[in-house]
Formats: sequence, structure tokens, C-alpha cells
Amino acid sequence: MHEQLGKKWLCLDLPVWEYTEARKLQAQLVSRIKDGSIDTNVVLMLEHPPVFTVGRRGGSKNLTVSEGVLRKAGIPVIHVERGGDITFHGPGQLIVYPIIDLRAVNMSVTDYVEGLEEVMIRIAGQWGIKACRNPANRGIWVANNKLGSVGIAIRHGITFHGLALNVNLSLEPFGWINPCGLKDVGATSMERELSRKVRMNRVREGVKYHFKAVFGVDLIMTRLSELTVSQKV
Repeated sequence: MHEQLGKKWLCLDLPVWEYTEARKLQAQLVSRIKDGSIDTNVVLMLEHPPVFTVGRRGGSKNLTVSEGVLRKAGIPVIHVERGGDITFHGPGQLIVYPIIDLRAVNMSVTDYVEGLEEVMIRIAGQWGIKACRNPANRGIWVANNKLGSVGIAIRHGITFHGLALNVNLSLEPFGWINPCGLKDVGATSMERELSRKVRMNRVREGVKYHFKAVFGVDLIMTRLSELTVSQKV
């Protein structure tokens, strides 16, 4: 195992990024890790403008409003390669996309997904929110409301996509879908559970802390420009 792949991972803290651009960046990083031009795993942290994404198991049947409503709201629907069904992303939702060579770090898919859930459970707990797993669907829940989602894809043994934690985003668009393809469930956010403002920058820092603890790694902060050329760290 490369020492960097096992213990030191790069972390790129980005602002609000278009979904399609973030998807392209993930694909580039998967290719770079595969060909060895980057010999460390990379964790992307960002937010998205409003967008619905539909995973491999999803379909339009779980979208409960008309295309006209979506056009008026200016929210696109994008079909992607991750697992899961339909979900919503928007500003105020923290997205974490780890690009990890699971074979190099000797980690199973199940352990990896449970690790992502554990990161979200711990950050919720740090704010006094008791969240838990639900065997019906991956992610974390507060009662019958989903607080955080997990949806991953794996290419050449390398993960992409990841987790989405609802911090302070508008929850209205979740009412336009059956979240993750499930009926009679809702969505919640840290802000709703606490009935007070939650600062995204504090949550970002907390997620970095818990990510390091759960996965046993150091996160080395980097810049986008440093990932656009081949490098060894």
C-alpha cells in the first residue's frame, strides 16, 4: 500500500460548484489515481446549486411534480452513475466526494459506506442531534426524516460520489420527490432539528475532524490548481 494512499489524503474545500463540473472533476481524479499521476486519495468538499440527481435504481416515477414546475424553479434533473434513487442537492447541503482507491487502503465497500454514515452521525451528535442508521436505506435519519444521504459509484476499484448532509438548505424541493425512492418519509436538516442557525463553515471543519478520526487519516489541504497537473505528495 502507498503510504499516502493509506494515511495522508488530499482535501479540497470548494464553494458552491455546478453539479456537472464537480462530476467531471471526480472523473478526472479517478483517472489520475488509476494511472498513478496522483498517488494519494482526494476528498472534495463543496455545495451544489439546486439540482435533482437520479441514481442507477431511480426513475421519473419518484418525481411528484411536473416538468413545468421544475422549469419555473430552474432546477434540472440529471441521471448519474451512483447508487440509489432520486435526491435533491442545493446550497446549504454539505457534499463530500471522497475519491479513494479501496483496494490500496484495504477497505471493503460496506466498511467504506458505514464510515461515511459514521462521519455524519458524529457531526450531528456534535451539535446535539441524535441521528441513526436505517436498514431501509443508506444514510442517516432522525426519526422518519432523512438528515444525510450516501450514494457512491466505483470505477477501477476507486470510489466517487459520496455523502450529502443537510445543514441549512431549503427543504421544499424534497417535497417534490419521494426521497431516495421511499414514500411516507421526509427530509430534515441540522437547522430544522435545532430550530436555530447553523454555520456551514463550522460544519465543514467538524466534518474534516470526524472524517480523519473515522478513516484514520490526515487530510492535507490543497488547491484546485495543484490537482490539475501530475504530482507526487
